[in-house]
Amino acid sequence: MSQGTPIASARGLRKRFGKTEILHGLDFDIPAGRIYGLVGHNGAGKTTTLNALLGLTKCEGHIEVLGMDPFANRARLMKDVAFISDVASLPRFLRVRELLSMLTDTHPNFSREKAQDFLSGTDIRPEARIKTLSKGMIAQLHLAVVMAINARLLVLDEPTLGLDITYRKRFYKRLLEDYMSEQRTLLITTHQVDEIEFMLSDIMFIRDGELIAHMPMDAVAETYVQLVVSDPARIEDARALEPVYFETRFGQTVMIFEGRKHEDLAPFGTVTTPTLSDLFVALMQRQTYNRGAA
Repeated sequence: MSQGTPIASARGLRKRFGKTEILHGLDFDIPAGRIYGLVGHNGAGKTTTLNALLGLTKCEGHIEVLGMDPFANRARLMKDVAFISDVASLPRFLRVRELLSMLTDTHPNFSREKAQDFLSGTDIRPEARIKTLSKGMIAQLHLAVVMAINARLLVLDEPTLGLDITYRKRFYKRLLEDYMSEQRTLLITTHQVDEIEFMLSDIMFIRDGELIAHMPMDAVAETYVQLVVSDPARIEDARALEPVYFETRFGQTVMIFEGRKHEDLAPFGTVTTPTLSDLFVALMQRQTYNRGAA
């Protein structure tokens, strides 16, 4: 791959199950050395998109990962790609040493030595059964597995599901500080968008099988604006500017606009940049003025 070639790309990506189309012609490029968040509700198409990237399902359209068709070259691809699902996917019946042995046998770029080095600073013992570990230990084991795989593309599907917020934050902080590099690309799916916002370089929102937003994080502030209208007399005037979303909370009306300038909205109230959580609610529900939201 040349330096400017995306690590993954798709054009017109479609997937049907029977007569139902799950993905509706997705187009995207994922450059190397980036941290992508793929965000959407259950059933939005996140898992199907991941499966297409990992060569686990055949789709219509064109898709390439590391310059290869992932479905036709899955065995070769898995040398440089790692997929880690949520912590609940760790086989509870295995001992820790058995898990490390299994990964050594199944992934060519898994380093048992690195995993053991990481675990040496914890209370996790090789003979312990995974089902007996606490939530904190599960998080540490999961992180050890992730960081011991030298992959060019690491795909994490809801990696901290079921963990307490303390362990989730530690997981992401350690991943960012000790694993991420310019040679590695990270793709994360999660519902907890507020917790990964600090580490993302790019965001992709998927809704009902369509990418409704795909941009670098620094473009979010240039594209979306949040307005809090505290004066009821100004609400209709602000709504005339066609927000993509609005709701009333604690006696104030909150609106999110796409492509509006801050100075155009400032006369109506307080203007800020929405958080990813705010955007998630706005773009997933799409309660727009034009569509009759009340």
